[in-house]
Amino acid sequence: MAGVVVTSRLPGNAVERLREVHEVRYRDDDAPVPPAELPVLLAGAEAVVVTLGHRVDTAFLDAAGPSLKVVANVAVGYDNVDVEACRSRGVLVTNTPGVLTDATADIAFALVLMVTRRLAEAEREVRGGAPWEFGLFHLLGTSVQGKAIGILGPGAIGLATARRARAFGMTVLLSGRSRPSADVVGELEAEVVGFEELLERSDVVSVHVPLSPATRHLVDAGALARMRPSAFLVNTARGPVVDEAALVAALEAGRLAGAGLDVFEDEPRVHPGLLGRDDVVLLPHIGSATVETRTAMADLAVDNVLAVLDGGVPLTPVG
Repeated sequence: MAGVVVTSRLPGNAVERLREVHEVRYRDDDAPVPPAELPVLLAGAEAVVVTLGHRVDTAFLDAAGPSLKVVANVAVGYDNVDVEACRSRGVLVTNTPGVLTDATADIAFALVLMVTRRLAEAEREVRGGAPWEFGLFHLLGTSVQGKAIGILGPGAIGLATARRARAFGMTVLLSGRSRPSADVVGELEAEVVGFEELLERSDVVSVHVPLSPATRHLVDAGALARMRPSAFLVNTARGPVVDEAALVAALEAGRLAGAGLDVFEDEPRVHPGLLGRDDVVLLPHIGSATVETRTAMADLAVDNVLAVLDGGVPLTPVG
């Protein structure tokens, strides 16, 4: 029986499925593993299931030792995993694409509605007990119908967000490293444009690119300066894609109408300049946070482990 380490709590019966065929060390905790505990937890492991809170780097791999065959990341993004370090040791890396597409797109478009219609601000007003009454000018927001949404990164989640936007009467601009098929572009009645044109023409820019050296601070002060003062920024991808200090500066100067963020540059820390702003909606990285989605993510990660330890190929390998 192979040794499998699960570094965090998993929903559903994923751990039980592993235990049916393998010896499992299960850390029933959401917090990251303290570095001092890594050698004991990981020693001799053939497979490790990790979440975004765990950095799989050289120290992590050293603690596991040469027996390690696969690291299964319970996320679609894998910026927490040093893929090259794993590859150099012959360790496979897997992720969980596909199963979280709709849940994350739901949150992306929820943020669009929350920030354009000032819903979080309105909810705080009611809960705070402040006196209010109906008025034609009370908490006026911005309609999305007839407006343009720019999808920065038209992968699965970006396109799912675009479909939701179309259902609300928005027009769609697409920009990214890969061009969607002509059928998808036609279905969405979308226009494929360059990065700078997307920024200049969009009423809402929704970020869906993976984090890489090329996309870190992709949305920086220069990019924000190209956006309309009436435009909104939404990010459900990875926090460091957006330069938070530049975003705060743009908001403070009135060069941007607002922002909706589910991810942050230095999670769980949030830039203090964002916290007190009514024109910003802040969520604690819950894009995939439904019971169904998180269970499917755990199941896919475990399926990858089982496939590799059974001598097969992983279902969703990285790279």
